[in-house]
Amino acid sequence: MKLYEAKEFALPALEGISAKSIEEHIGLYQGYVKNFNVITALIADMVKDSEKNAHPLSELVRRRSFEFDGMRLHEIYFAQFENGAVPMSGGSPMTLALATQFGSVDAALAQVKAVGMMRGPGWSMLYFDPQNKQFQIGFSGEQHQGHFVTLPILLALDVWEHAYILDYGALGKAKYVDAFFANLNWSIIENRFASTGRG
Repeated sequence: MKLYEAKEFALPALEGISAKSIEEHIGLYQGYVKNFNVITALIADMVKDSEKNAHPLSELVRRRSFEFDGMRLHEIYFAQFENGAVPMSGGSPMTLALATQFGSVDAALAQVKAVGMMRGPGWSMLYFDPQNKQFQIGFSGEQHQGHFVTLPILLALDVWEHAYILDYGALGKAKYVDAFFANLNWSIIENRFASTGRG
């Protein structure tokens, strides 16, 4: 089986998110990639005697999706910062669609932030449903659970403590969330929306 490789990201200096925090966060992402490859190899070996290995095999299969989703969500996350902060386009299809559904772009983003500020670690995400032509905002505490299945993720806000504890301490989530939004390259997020066929 082809191994997965960690991606590299063109990240500038970020406002309110230190280079050290990004370095450690990238290291965690690389760990997800490595762990997914290791678990995949272990499963391939264990299925040769699935009856004997039934218990460890079931645990590895469950863990494998956790590692995979951790890998992919971080790829979505870091890509949002590439090439520096770019504001959302005033009259873009995504801007207009958000305003139509939520009343305003600010109201939509306020919901994404509020979900991110819920107690506990996880991910606050903005999705788009191409079939029903509407956005969904969701939370995944265990990153392989709680997703809107098949819906493309437009924006992924990591609110696990590792994303902010180095810069802001255990109680600094709100300051980190503000820094996250200040650094977004909205052209990347708007391109994700366009790729759904709506934009």
